[in-house]
Amino acid sequence: MIIGIGVDVVHIDRFEKTLERSASLRTRLFTEDERDLPMRSLAGRFAAKEALAKALGAPAGLRFLDAEVVKDTNGQPSFVITGTVAARAEELGVAHLHLTITHDAGIASAMVVVEGPRA
Repeated sequence: MIIGIGVDVVHIDRFEKTLERSASLRTRLFTEDERDLPMRSLAGRFAAKEALAKALGAPAGLRFLDAEVVKDTNGQPSFVITGTVAARAEELGVAHLHLTITHDAGIASAMVVVEGPRA
């Protein structure tokens, strides 16, 4: 059963300029393991976190640091969720989070599908 779907698109250059203007934004959006990644990876992770928030119904109080994007040995991205994001996922009965991220022509985009238990 699909609980929610979220999509987000980020212009990489614009996102980079935003991070340059507000140095503290990087520490509010990204975990320690994410912060030093290349800009296109940061933009993709930001898009993923935005898409996740949308798929979870965008409730107030979700913290971006409570959703970390990691990759498996094949490069497939997924989330490690804690805190506010894990609490919302539990509230909704989330069984699995599906994530895809892509980069092309100066844009990073992500799609998240939130799946509940099978009926």
